[in-house]
Amino acid sequence: LSEDDLSSPDRPWLDEAVVRRLEPMLELLASDPASLSSVTDPARARDIHVVDSLSGLVLPELKDAGMIGDIGSGAGFPGVPLAAALPESKVEMIESVSRKTAFIDRAIEATGLTNASTVTARSEEWAAGEGRERYDVITARAVADLSVLAELASPLLRDGGSLIAYKGERETDSEAHLADIEAKVAMKLEEVQTVRPFRASRDRHLYVIRKSGKTPSALPRRPGMARNFGGGISAART
Repeated sequence: LSEDDLSSPDRPWLDEAVVRRLEPMLELLASDPASLSSVTDPARARDIHVVDSLSGLVLPELKDAGMIGDIGSGAGFPGVPLAAALPESKVEMIESVSRKTAFIDRAIEATGLTNASTVTARSEEWAAGEGRERYDVITARAVADLSVLAELASPLLRDGGSLIAYKGERETDSEAHLADIEAKVAMKLEEVQTVRPFRASRDRHLYVIRKSGKTPSALPRRPGMARNFGGGISAART
């Protein structure tokens, strides 16, 4: 990431101070023996992980959210960068693999963030308890099919909240399937925003999927059931 990129007027969401604050996280990623990412070189990871994560701030739904849940956080992207950029928001990263949440905890400590934390659990398990209808926004970056994400996010979101899914290419087949199960998961595709996080990147797409009603009583289903792409969910009861 060049100095020109950091000061680029076409990326008003990109704050140099935030990017610099996250350098200790990139150093941890480069030295971590668990290889949580295939991209560990700090210079490349700065673009591919940090700047890409921050590109979601082009969306007011994310920028203005008070309570954010990040599902399938992996090495902590986009959750940790978002916490750094949004000090007035609280960001909880939901990840079922304990070695990954342990890494995220180290990154949170290294960057000095006080508004970020981890939850070591499947999102379905968390949604069945303390996490139910807890969040204004759920984020997910390179995690799953849109319909799967919509089902997982619905019970975690407050009424009117949004799922923001970070994607590469547009997923037209998945968009169509999401429309088919909209009533079953109470989630409606509202917007697809095209972004180019850094100069060398291809266009990426941010999906905004709004919670359109009360949480269906059938949700959350058992862990892993959402991989059926919405199949077997009874009609929503409101």
